[in-house]
Amino acid sequence: MFGTLLKKKISNDTLANVFINGIFNSIDNTFPLVAEFINEDPAFVQSPNINPKDNYEFSLIILVGNISYLESSFPPEQADQLEVIVYEKLARMYEMNTYEFKELIRDYKTFINRLNSPSKNMIYGMSKAIFDKYTLYNHQDEYFKRMQTPNPLFLKRMDNIVENFVWNWDSFFKKYKLEH
Repeated sequence: MFGTLLKKKISNDTLANVFINGIFNSIDNTFPLVAEFINEDPAFVQSPNINPKDNYEFSLIILVGNISYLESSFPPEQADQLEVIVYEKLARMYEMNTYEFKELIRDYKTFINRLNSPSKNMIYGMSKAIFDKYTLYNHQDEYFKRMQTPNPLFLKRMDNIVENFVWNWDSFFKKYKLEH
């Protein structure tokens, strides 16, 4: 009962900052480990040699996944308001106007959905998108290479990693509540 009363109130703007900074901090701090995981994964007959600093594609895929979860984590009106703020802030970070950035995110979301069809599991789609964007097909054994499909064992391991980059709204709302 007292937990609800003691929650810290924050604005949509502050929430957007915390959300964006949290995602980028986790990517910046752990992508070298993700690259190492991919480079050393037993699904590959030769190392893909992902550069530990090459997190551009990974970052966009993680952003798309997290933005898509906003809709299921907030009431529709609030999700829309938050998305507008998030897009404006991210557009500035990527040195684009908001329209261009929205198009970039829309293109990535379409790409993820296309790779993932007919599944609706965003985590699985994000893993497939990482596999495709880092062109990992040709580093697999001959069977999967010829089929141009990811090794499902690698995807399962990648799903476990990607899940760690999805914002935990339940945990967040145990400490904070939004101002209205």
